[in-house]
Amino acid sequence: MIKAGIVGGTGYTGVELLRLLAQHPQVELAAITSRKEAGLAVAELFPSLRGRVRLAFTTPEEAPLERCDVVFFATPNGVAMQQARQLLAAGVRVIDLAADFRLQDVAEWQRWYGMEHACPELIAEAVYGLPEVNRERIRSARLIANPGCYPTAVQLGFLPLIEAGVVELDSLVADCKSGVSGAGRKAETHILYAEAADSLKAYAVPGHRHWPEIRQGLARAAGREVGLTFVPHLTPMIRGIHATLYARLSAEVDVQALFERRYAGEACVDVLPPGSHPDTRSVRASNLCRIAVHRPQGGRTVVVLSVIDNLVKGAAGQAVQNMNLMFGLEETLGLTQLPVSP
Repeated sequence: MIKAGIVGGTGYTGVELLRLLAQHPQVELAAITSRKEAGLAVAELFPSLRGRVRLAFTTPEEAPLERCDVVFFATPNGVAMQQARQLLAAGVRVIDLAADFRLQDVAEWQRWYGMEHACPELIAEAVYGLPEVNRERIRSARLIANPGCYPTAVQLGFLPLIEAGVVELDSLVADCKSGVSGAGRKAETHILYAEAADSLKAYAVPGHRHWPEIRQGLARAAGREVGLTFVPHLTPMIRGIHATLYARLSAEVDVQALFERRYAGEACVDVLPPGSHPDTRSVRASNLCRIAVHRPQGGRTVVVLSVIDNLVKGAAGQAVQNMNLMFGLEETLGLTQLPVSP
């Protein structure tokens, strides 16, 4: 059994990890931390886990993290980098669901996240945890930088086109919508029900922290820098990301066949039949990314529709997928739950 610890277990990503790991046949939950809720039974804070998770929250100092096989950080940016060095030295594998190790350029990371990096020497070692791209590197990794939710949906949607070299790379557009859980489990005015309901708005148009992460991944696929306009929106739903992606073809290609070939055998990416329009409900609570590809009026513009659950394939589910690869397990073990509908 894999002994797993979670640092930061009271947010939406943390409880999603608990839900998935509590059902995983090869995982024993060994520790769950929270400074604020230390001493409180997990099932008292999250009754949905009653009868399945019997741990109580402990402080990070008291938790037996160094005796775990793997530790997940479901924490704000800047926390994992404070503890990763010590855990790795103890032989623990680390999966960070925040952004501490996602960007390979330390100066760029510090510019976007507004703090000095505590262990820049580990950034080069960290493996970007998008299994559909880095599967083999993930298998032997000690430190995983779990991708962001928007970057997961956008990269999976653009990658077949970029890898095949059939689109113009200087004018990519990602128009993305996310549910309010993407903002985290916290009290902020803009995500109050009375503020977010019955409304739709763009935010962070001048610059969002996920923009350099997306560009980094697409540039790796292209072998050169790419031009990307990324506009996120807040929608009045709890879960889900819908990414509408635009690119101009530079060569004639059967885009449907291209996507089907690229993701053939990928258990967590579902390429839909021609003419499909995936909705976020079709992936709710699952580790799936569903994709449809269109050429409106048969023109040169390709429109890719990519939907994920931001808390699962966009966070906790992808982290478990990475854990499975790291420990030589079936990649989808514990992740085969059907989407929830309605």
